[in-house]
Amino acid sequence: MSRPLGFTSLRILAAIRDGSRYGLDLVATTGLPSGTVYPTLARLKKSGLVASRWEDQRQADREGRPRRKYYELSAEGAAALAEGAARAADTLALLEPGPLGTAR
Repeated sequence: MSRPLGFTSLRILAAIRDGSRYGLDLVATTGLPSGTVYPTLARLKKSGLVASRWEDQRQADREGRPRRKYYELSAEGAAALAEGAARAADTLALLEPGPLGTAR
């Protein structure tokens, strides 16, 4: 069994799910530094949770900017995000006022 995803990976997967598609967009959306986002994207890609593709150079040239690498969730990435979100919700429930260890 693989290690559960951390909060940073879950934030990035959620941002991709919600429409952020390229690196600097993910940096802006998540508020995470680029030195965190890009290595995390590489790990997520290596583990098969995201796929990537480079845009056509002509599109970038028309817009006067460097090419962008676009990311999308794989089916495994969507499942991992759902599992991680459920795990995070359970953890947050444990932090609610009340008897310790009582999930709501």
